[in-house]
Amino acid sequence: MAVRAPGQGGVLQGSNPSTYNPSNPIYVFIIQAGIILIFTRLLHFPLSKIKQPRVIAEVIGGILLGPSVLGRAPGFTNAIFPTASMATLNTAANVGLILFLFLVGLEVDLRLLVKNWRIALSVGAAGMALPFGLGCAIAYGIYYQFRDDKGLVPISLGTYVLFIGVAMAITAFPVLCRILTELKLLQTQVGIVVLSAGVANDVVGWILLALCVALVNAGSGITALYVLLTCVAYVLFLIYAVRPAFVWLLRRTGSLRDGPTQSVVALTVLMVFASAFFTGIIGVHPIFGAFLMGLVCPHEGGFAIRLTEKLEDLVAVFFLPLYFALSGLSTNLGLLNDGITWAYVVGVIAVAFIAKIVGGTLAARANKLLWRESFTIGVLMSCKGLIELIVLNIGLQAKILSQRTFTIFVVMALVTTFATTPLTLALFPPWYQAKLAAWKRGDIEWDQIRIDSEDSTDGADDSAASKQQWMEYRKILVCLRLESLPSIFTFVALLGGEKSDTAVAKVHPSQDGKRAGTETGTRPSATQQPLEVHGLRMLELTERLSSVMKGSEADDVSRRDPVVNAFHTFGQLNNVAVSVEVQFAPEAQYAAMLGERASDYTSDMVLLPWSESGSLSEIATATFGEGTQGIFSNTSYNSFVYDFFQSVSCAAAVFINNGFGAIPPREKPRSMSIVSRSSQLHATAPLRDLSHHIFFPYVGSVDDQAALRFVLKLAKNPNVTATIVHVKGPSIETTVAGTPKSNGTIATSVVSESDSGTFFRMMADSLPRDMQSRVVFDTVDTTNATHDSVERAKAEVGLSPQNAGDLVVLGRSQGETSQNSLDASKGEMDQSLGWMAKAMINSNVQASLLVIQAGGKVS
Repeated sequence: MAVRAPGQGGVLQGSNPSTYNPSNPIYVFIIQAGIILIFTRLLHFPLSKIKQPRVIAEVIGGILLGPSVLGRAPGFTNAIFPTASMATLNTAANVGLILFLFLVGLEVDLRLLVKNWRIALSVGAAGMALPFGLGCAIAYGIYYQFRDDKGLVPISLGTYVLFIGVAMAITAFPVLCRILTELKLLQTQVGIVVLSAGVANDVVGWILLALCVALVNAGSGITALYVLLTCVAYVLFLIYAVRPAFVWLLRRTGSLRDGPTQSVVALTVLMVFASAFFTGIIGVHPIFGAFLMGLVCPHEGGFAIRLTEKLEDLVAVFFLPLYFALSGLSTNLGLLNDGITWAYVVGVIAVAFIAKIVGGTLAARANKLLWRESFTIGVLMSCKGLIELIVLNIGLQAKILSQRTFTIFVVMALVTTFATTPLTLALFPPWYQAKLAAWKRGDIEWDQIRIDSEDSTDGADDSAASKQQWMEYRKILVCLRLESLPSIFTFVALLGGEKSDTAVAKVHPSQDGKRAGTETGTRPSATQQPLEVHGLRMLELTERLSSVMKGSEADDVSRRDPVVNAFHTFGQLNNVAVSVEVQFAPEAQYAAMLGERASDYTSDMVLLPWSESGSLSEIATATFGEGTQGIFSNTSYNSFVYDFFQSVSCAAAVFINNGFGAIPPREKPRSMSIVSRSSQLHATAPLRDLSHHIFFPYVGSVDDQAALRFVLKLAKNPNVTATIVHVKGPSIETTVAGTPKSNGTIATSVVSESDSGTFFRMMADSLPRDMQSRVVFDTVDTTNATHDSVERAKAEVGLSPQNAGDLVVLGRSQGETSQNSLDASKGEMDQSLGWMAKAMINSNVQASLLVIQAGGKVS
């Protein structure tokens, strides 16, 4: 009896899913894709530790799976990668390649090229001309040495030379963006020059590649001319017809403002494939059409970034590893089997390195950059990466390259890409970047002698020293987080200049012929030196292409970011001079970035709000009262705070919010009911009591002295009252910091008891008359500093639940021993914040907490 339908029992009926079936190839494809993805992910893990891009792991994974290594095992290739199945794998990989080249086109922001066109064209041209010329020279030898390899089609020397020249001149723009962002060079002059030149290099390189492919595919010279003219006409059609219509549609649908809708994404993908189809049928490779569609998509409103976010994960996680693994499968290191072949391997690598570095370096130096900056630019421009591999695969598919010459150039691409990051770090290390930035600001001479060094104040009398307390903390760096904005606004407003209560009347422009806005009274003089607050908005740099795009378009992201805009508005309304920057970095670099920015802006203090979710994520999910099992139990976040204190050389403070600014507590989710939502909502009454009460237990450490100055700074605000208690007694150690004693006492920094007491009395005696009614100094003898400080805090704060929130200020008192602690202890709250802070938190004191560390503890 004839079988009308295939059996559905599968392996239960004895079928072998690894056997390739042309009518149903999905099972073998899943096996191949699974092996490739697992293999490349495992390889990327160790390579990522030395800052290597993922494409290195993907190509090496393909080489290991190919004929060079595992392919030598009997039956492996026929079982896993049979020749008949490669068409399916190749189709899926090329679909991903088309989408990826569209994303590359989206990443290329032509506005950057327009802004920096002069240096971009000079560095880009020199960075292409020299390698193109030397590439053409070595191509002559390769052409005649390997033209008898099997698999090649007859091709003229001129076309071959053009292709090799393009392969030598190309720069991997996407990998370059990633390297610049990871090394924190994106906002430097080096980064701007490299990005601008990379855009120019990318555009010109793809045009030359399209020309080369057109010449290969054309049967005659006149056909090649027709192909080029058609391609030029198509580019003009995209620029002057498709782009305006597409932008109009995006504005009409709101996608330019709010991000692409699902319908817009579908339309865009259809346009990408249509463009790829057209450039393919006229004799130019389909990826060129996809790249052009990416170029004409608008960047306004972050549309390109949001569109990339919709597409990139599937492309990067699934399709691209297939494509680059195919490159590795086509690479056979066994073909590099004689001396002349290895001579060409070395020659190709040398030409790729030397030509790119020399061309980029000389062009950068001609634009008045320092030699070290210029060499760094040259090294970065030598990065080949995945764009080079795409070019080589095109050459292999068009049979311009044999498998042997393809392998030679793949080795060159791997070596140049692998070497880019280590060479850049060696030429342009962080210490040199800091020195260069300080020199360009005019802070130091090139031999690092400070220009603006102040005379030493040694020998000044105590009264003069005490007056310095009112001049401190004028420049503060604040880490901006979305969930912490309300409390940060309230806290910074206390430090800012007081606003006048006197209303200034205005005159209507139609009255008395006066100008609009003319004042009828005299405005009180503004604060001569307003508080300067620099906000640092740190966003995570991930492996996603959209994350790298955000980093390269940080200025646009900053203008759209609601946190940045809210902070600017706050500063204008509260007599605070604010500036804000957005930085993208891996989360592991957040603490170091805070320290670097504090040094760059010569900040007096860095203020870090404790995460209300207990992690670096900005989604608040926990509350203060949950203790160490809530927001303070996250080991990684405690380690981040510990590293933050170690990284900052000026004064550093961590602010833990508990109703500061009278923020209403979060309510538990209500159960569903038939009562309308509007009847459950309650308006928040206006805050009538704007006061804050501060409690500060002074133990006597260096951190406590810095904290005392800061408390007095806060107390200048007329809405602030403060209780400052000197906790003293024979049990207070003064030799080693941060170690709790069995009787509940704590150890302080290296300050003698007499000196700490003298400083306390000096601060109390120098208290201005207008603050004496609001600030109380007290002294308490104790045998258990921690317990008595907590009990006094409970008696002092939380007494006015309708006010704007109370605050407990503590010195961290951990500095000296923290540096000798084991890394494993960094994740504990007592190591990150100190023992006194831990006791306050565990006791559920009804106030916010500010933990301060004095400056000068980081060399």
